[in-house]
Amino acid sequence: MDLPFAITLDVGSSHANRTGSWRVERPIYVDRLPPCNDACPSGENVQRWLYQAEPGEYEAAWHQIVEDNPFPAVMGRICYHPCETACNRTQLDEAVGINAVERFLGDLGIERGWPLPPAGKDTGRRVLVVGAGPAGLSATYHLRRQGHEVRLVDSASQLGGMMRYGIPSYRLPRAVLDAEIARVVALGVDVAFDHTVEDIQLEREAGAFDAAFLAVGAQLAHRVDIPAGDSSRVLDAVSLLHRVAVDDPPLLGRRVVVYGGGDTAVDAARTVRRLGATDAVIVYRRNRDRMPAQRDELEEALAEGVTMRWLSTVDRFENGHLMLEKMRLDASGFPEPTGEFEEFGADSLVLALGQDTDLSLLDRAPNVAVEDGVVTVLPTMMTGERGVFAGGDAVPSPRTATVAIGHGKRAAQGMGAFMSGKVLVDPTRHGLAPFDRLNTWYYSDAPRTKRHELERARRQSTFDEVVEGLTEENALFEARRCLSCGNCFECDNCFGVCPDNAVIKLGPEQRYEINYDFCKGCGLCAEECPCGAIDMVPERI
Repeated sequence: MDLPFAITLDVGSSHANRTGSWRVERPIYVDRLPPCNDACPSGENVQRWLYQAEPGEYEAAWHQIVEDNPFPAVMGRICYHPCETACNRTQLDEAVGINAVERFLGDLGIERGWPLPPAGKDTGRRVLVVGAGPAGLSATYHLRRQGHEVRLVDSASQLGGMMRYGIPSYRLPRAVLDAEIARVVALGVDVAFDHTVEDIQLEREAGAFDAAFLAVGAQLAHRVDIPAGDSSRVLDAVSLLHRVAVDDPPLLGRRVVVYGGGDTAVDAARTVRRLGATDAVIVYRRNRDRMPAQRDELEEALAEGVTMRWLSTVDRFENGHLMLEKMRLDASGFPEPTGEFEEFGADSLVLALGQDTDLSLLDRAPNVAVEDGVVTVLPTMMTGERGVFAGGDAVPSPRTATVAIGHGKRAAQGMGAFMSGKVLVDPTRHGLAPFDRLNTWYYSDAPRTKRHELERARRQSTFDEVVEGLTEENALFEARRCLSCGNCFECDNCFGVCPDNAVIKLGPEQRYEINYDFCKGCGLCAEECPCGAIDMVPERI
């Protein structure tokens, strides 16, 4: 039967019915803390600079990084990238190659000569920074941005600390390190080389410094009592790496044993391989699963011909003969001796059993508490002595360059607050963005980009950089793999799926708002948000 008339709906005619009165829940836009940001020891806004890099806005992305970390090219090479371990994408395929993109941006910054943000207006305050490693340089950078005068002193003849003297050039080319340090110094820093601070209190008083930051690195090697017939054949890994860094490599022979299981042990073994050792063997008292060295560094060492002796400890070393004792792990994973011994030929023994920090400059600072070889600090990084701050290897924390850079920034904030008489307030912490809030249907499979590496033959005989950087095409691909966990990236999904035309676009970088007169709380927008940036909350009555 034909109807006498047709019912038509014009565009926007749903606005004729204010369906918002039906609602029992309302959608709200939220911003959650991305896991990558939360895991970054330097406090970088990782998600933000990846977002800026996606459309090719490289300089903006670089500037976002250096808001927190002045060394993107360095950290893009040596950071242990906990951001990637935390990345939600690991549950979809593989983590975003955050570290590789950071290196790409850092290298581009050097190539194009992008300067760091300028120093702030002079405050008339003076700060002494002791130690020019990652913590000291980071603090110096952030202090200069606040406008404070900085005197940076170091006992070495060049800046960089363990970045220069502890990390081999095949991981961190010196030209890259020099370029990024030079930018910090160019902000106007009073630098004193070959300067050892004997007493922090006297040094501070003599220079009339308003505050001081202790950033002395852990450069004193642990020693163990290993009977050795020829002590000249035994050296510590810290000294080895330092001598190689200053182009004074020791003669080690053809078969070298490295005793230890951390990153320094792996660096030492890879270094002696390059110095001509035909056999570089790491002896470690636990098994591979319990080895603290970074997985990728160990894999690269094995690829270069370094071999491992698991569940073994060095008992003595005499006349070119190393006596190893086999170990076993108890129920808690602690190694215990078995009483079984094995003889092993070796020309040299390198000890990589950890490092200590020389804190003798605090001997006459009774208010500074030192326990187990490290300094006790407040959340502001201030010690028990007012105006004396500490960070990096000198305080209880993981001993990595990334952590030290974060300490330097935190200490600079603390010193700035202290000198101005303000209270440092922690920024508001948002809830983490969990994987189960993402709508992964909208994300296609995109396997992680594999970086090329120097061929094995050259790696065994040269200190050339092993891991290559990303091309621009690959860097863009990696940046676009980011899921934008917990934060709207203006994909228009909510705008497109709303049956009530209640979502209003506010323009680029302005996101959206919801017209609650018409939103009936169906929840489609929240369900279809790829990044979990919309919550449904009970309607207030």
